[in-house]
Amino acid sequence: MALMTGEQYIESLRRLKTRVYMFGEQVENWVDHPIIRPSINSVAMTYDLAQDPEYADLMTAKSSLTGKTINRFTHLHQSTEDLIRKVKMQRLLGQKTGACFQRCVGMDAFNAVFSTTYELDEAKGTKYHENFVKFLEMIQDEDLVVDGAMTDPKGDRGKAPHAQPDKDLFLRIVERRPDGIVVRGAKAHQTGAVNSHWHLIMPTIAMREADADYAVSFACPSDAEGLFMVYGRQSCDTRKLEDPCSVDVGNNRFGGQEALVVFDDVFIPNEYVFMAGEYEFAGMMVERFAGYHRQSYGGCKVGVGDVVIGAAALAAEYNGAEKASHIKDKLIEMTHLNETLFCCGIACSAEGHPTKAGNYQIDLLLANVCKQNVTRFPYEIVRLAEDIAGGLMVTMPSQKDFESELPAGRGGESVGEICRKYFATREDVDVEDRQKVLRLLENLCLGTAAVGYRTESMHGAGSPQAQRIMISRQGNIQGKKDLARAIAGIEK
Repeated sequence: MALMTGEQYIESLRRLKTRVYMFGEQVENWVDHPIIRPSINSVAMTYDLAQDPEYADLMTAKSSLTGKTINRFTHLHQSTEDLIRKVKMQRLLGQKTGACFQRCVGMDAFNAVFSTTYELDEAKGTKYHENFVKFLEMIQDEDLVVDGAMTDPKGDRGKAPHAQPDKDLFLRIVERRPDGIVVRGAKAHQTGAVNSHWHLIMPTIAMREADADYAVSFACPSDAEGLFMVYGRQSCDTRKLEDPCSVDVGNNRFGGQEALVVFDDVFIPNEYVFMAGEYEFAGMMVERFAGYHRQSYGGCKVGVGDVVIGAAALAAEYNGAEKASHIKDKLIEMTHLNETLFCCGIACSAEGHPTKAGNYQIDLLLANVCKQNVTRFPYEIVRLAEDIAGGLMVTMPSQKDFESELPAGRGGESVGEICRKYFATREDVDVEDRQKVLRLLENLCLGTAAVGYRTESMHGAGSPQAQRIMISRQGNIQGKKDLARAIAGIEK
């Protein structure tokens, strides 16, 4: 099968019998729902750019499994150059959508599961790697979207999975059959889950023997019997219900989404099982996935950051303040922070190395440094953007008020005429253009896109403390002490 177009991808979703719940109701036509559709458009962009010869080098790759041309989002990294192209591709898509495009998690899961199952089979004599390779060949050939799912609800964070009062708060195996397993539980905060054809499940933490039933990895189609999703709310999401095309939406073409994915006794055939109780390898899979996904943030958040910086610069220009020295300095600082994030994404890619399975792993220390910076810098970039934009970003009347013909002024001026009069700026700037850029900034800083640019930057791929733990492990303090001893002339 050839690479799909964005439109073909959207049509492929219509053929799924995915169960989606939102606002207390089941959504029958979720593909065209005004709250969900912008997130689907973002994923469609990953297909459309792969069709564009200008971006073919970034968006496509040659499969190491079949030799065919595939979408890079389904690729197993074969070199440090592949890792670098991944980051550049993610930045490009952030620039094109100004939102989360949702396929990074699946790509990072592919690479983590591929190398982990290889080493698991080597140690245990199992056939999980063979299962996974066949699955990934199918995904590559059919050009499908896969949700990489790791995060469990977790319940009481002070208790291990097996010690939870409710055993389902971590996804687990509840039955083993000759032809497969039955799983129960949920995965939370799942980016792009509703827009995916399949889900690739991984354990969420390192496991001990008592948690063996929770050490499970498998693949499952979105419309499997017993699987359903509850759509997550986002700030300002119902503006899309008022009028999906309104300026007030901020970014009415693109968006992201998250969901709670529930596995209500779902049967998984053996051919789609990649770990089933081998608790010793749960930590390896988690660590490798986390490393890849922390690298990803050095691309996608940078691309969205480019849009934030551009919108802030436009707002300053429309306000007539672009020549002020403090505005120039703030834009320089925003650019400095954004490019620092990109540097870390490129650095951990350039310092990558092959795994035993043959695909390439990033430098884990630098990937964790990358994500640690991502937990901070976007917040400062947003703070500066809000500073530049001014208070009108959050106090501006609605588009309906700007369009209102209701008389209000002494001279018979309409509400719309009053709004356009008092929110005018430079003579060469259309009032509606100013509206548009301020609403875009609101969307990125405080609205639906802030889920992906702000809070996801904090907690996605692990919260800040998770990176600090890995930096501590990977930082080689003992080796640095030895360097100091040698120069100071201190005997060990």
